[in-house]
Amino acid sequence: MCLAVPGRILSLTGDDPLRRVGRVDFGGVVKEINLAFTPQARVGDHVLAHVGFAISVIDPAEARAILRQLQDLDGARHTP
Repeated sequence: MCLAVPGRILSLTGDDPLRRVGRVDFGGVVKEINLAFTPQARVGDHVLAHVGFAISVIDPAEARAILRQLQDLDGARHTP
C-alpha cells in the first residue's frame, strides 16, 4: 500500500523543471520535496507528496480532509 501525504508549499527553489524543489509544511514538519511532477505548483498551494515527490496539486479543503482522516486512523490505532 502506498501513502501520499498533503502539505502546503512554503517556498520554491530551482529553475530547472526537473530539479525544482519546494519546502513543504506537513502539519508542522517541513521537508524539501521535488516538484518535477507538478510544474504548476506555486507557493501556498497544497500538494500530495509520496516518497519525496509532489504527485498532485490539491484543493486546500481536500488537504484538510485527508489530514483529518490520517489523524483519525492514528487515534484508532491507539484505542484498545
